[in-house]
Amino acid sequence: MDAPFTTSAPLLVPTAPSSFRESVEHWMRDFQLRLCAQLEETDGGATFQTDAWEHHAGGGGRTRVIQNGNILEKGGVAFSAVWGEMSAAAAKTLLMPDPRFFATGVSVVQHPRSPRQPIAHMNVRYFEAGDGQAWFGGGLDLTPIYVDERQARRFHERIFAVCERHNSTYYSRFKAWADEYFYLPHRQETRGIGGIFFDRLTVGKDGDRDELFAFVQDVGDVFGPAYTEILSENRDLPFTEAQKQWQLIRRGRYAEFNLAIDRGTRFGLETGGRTESILMSLPPQAEWYYNRQPEPGSPEAATQAWLRKDVDWLATPAPLLDRTA
Repeated sequence: MDAPFTTSAPLLVPTAPSSFRESVEHWMRDFQLRLCAQLEETDGGATFQTDAWEHHAGGGGRTRVIQNGNILEKGGVAFSAVWGEMSAAAAKTLLMPDPRFFATGVSVVQHPRSPRQPIAHMNVRYFEAGDGQAWFGGGLDLTPIYVDERQARRFHERIFAVCERHNSTYYSRFKAWADEYFYLPHRQETRGIGGIFFDRLTVGKDGDRDELFAFVQDVGDVFGPAYTEILSENRDLPFTEAQKQWQLIRRGRYAEFNLAIDRGTRFGLETGGRTESILMSLPPQAEWYYNRQPEPGSPEAATQAWLRKDVDWLATPAPLLDRTA
């Protein structure tokens, strides 16, 4: 059951919305609830609480947060459907063809308690500009604290299968895009093992709107099974204090990306979005040390070596690893 943080008026809908816009927004709302149910079942302890909010210009959202669970220390699944007119400066920064906009989507970040469990991110979104242009964006990626090659390959295999059902070029294009996007240039390392990322798949230019929407739905729907499978596999793996400290260091890198680079964070802040929901993606705890480097030959150094672009995870050998190490 939802335990609301706040009370709020019912979420309004835009005046005379298009039927397509309505169908996308409806799917986003339903997807949020279905994904939260999957994550709650896997965690087996905590449940999501709901915080409904309104946007100052129009619309609003529903941020659902799980905390202090058996597996998930902090996780968020946020739905929004907002519209209005952004400033000219914001429109220029965000490459919006018209400052008037409608945007709906679901954004997900999960921070597990154990360093043997990966951080996960997923986002699906739909935009309409005031001049009539419309496009989809999204993606999903995995940030293991300790890279498990077998699980990394299986994660990418699931994404590959989704992409192949829609367009044989999608996986290679969007995997390369993720490698570029989820990259910390100041650290010269990727955020994790990547996944796919795509932005501005424009209706009419890049495909029929129903075809693009079907692809985005499949991207969203693959996330829950792909991630909860890993959470269930790693549920009982032991960990040490040293491994926990490495997790806090890696969480720090995650926070650096989200605050300095992530476009979704920038869009939310530039358009006057709700700060608490925008920064939902940050970990509950993180640490920074001066010039901390992993010991050569250590499991931490092995993970660090995987944090690079252009790894072909579909071809990566997947040995049976020692799951108790």
